[in-house]
Amino acid sequence: MTTRPPRRPGKPAKQGGTAHGSETITAEKQVYPRQPRTPGPERVSASREAPVALLDREDESATVIAFPEPRGRRRRRWWLAAAISAVLLVAGVIAYLVFSPALAVRTLDIQGNRLVPEDQITAALEPLMGRSLTRIGDDDVRALLDAFPPIEDVSVAAAPPSTLSVTVMERTPVAILESGESFTLIDSEGRQLTTVADRESVALPLIDGGTNAVNSSVFSSIADVLAALPEDIRKRLVHASADSIDSVELKLTDGKTIFWGSAEENAAKAQVIAALLAQPEQEPPVNVYDVSTPSRPVTR
Repeated sequence: MTTRPPRRPGKPAKQGGTAHGSETITAEKQVYPRQPRTPGPERVSASREAPVALLDREDESATVIAFPEPRGRRRRRWWLAAAISAVLLVAGVIAYLVFSPALAVRTLDIQGNRLVPEDQITAALEPLMGRSLTRIGDDDVRALLDAFPPIEDVSVAAAPPSTLSVTVMERTPVAILESGESFTLIDSEGRQLTTVADRESVALPLIDGGTNAVNSSVFSSIADVLAALPEDIRKRLVHASADSIDSVELKLTDGKTIFWGSAEENAAKAQVIAALLAQPEQEPPVNVYDVSTPSRPVTR
């Protein structure tokens, strides 16, 4: 008699048989449903890290290509840098010219003055010494010389490195007024310009009446006539007078007389008298030149 061994619990029997003598053992096969595969930690890590390793391998052998910068942008950047450099350069030059002691005034060159002595002008311009040439203009010099009546205007020019050139434009004296023991030069507006002690040192006509002559009713007529004369003729006059505004009379150094009349048509009269005085001496000599009617001058 054959005894069957007991079956182990939990373990399914195999289907089929095994020959043990005359008996065949059969086991029923159990079928389990397939479960979805869930990647484990090792699989997830491998799947995430694999691209990194791949990228690292690609970076080691890859070549980076740099695309060139657009020409317009490069040009704009260049112009911007050039403009900034130019501005800084100009600012530096201006600062140097304005504040540099290399251009400080050390010498004055005075020109055009006849009535005002040069030493007086130099003394008046003393505040400009040591100032930069670039910081001095006509108005600065004009303000310092405003106290001199003969000076009508000035023109300033820089002569680097340290010379300031000042050209003086003086008013034109047309006559002399007697003032005590001295003589005063006046212009056509009656402005007193300067005084001299010697009458003979100035070749200008004397107007009677002293310094009060400028207030007379005939002064403007006399002054207008004298201003219209050429300078070479004005220097040949020793006296100017008028009994009325229509009777201006001039005396020459040689004693001859010019009867001018009124202060009208002064330009035409000046041309006529210049032509008459240029003529050679006649016999009998001329003592009076009457140009009161310039279209019909008379000599006698």
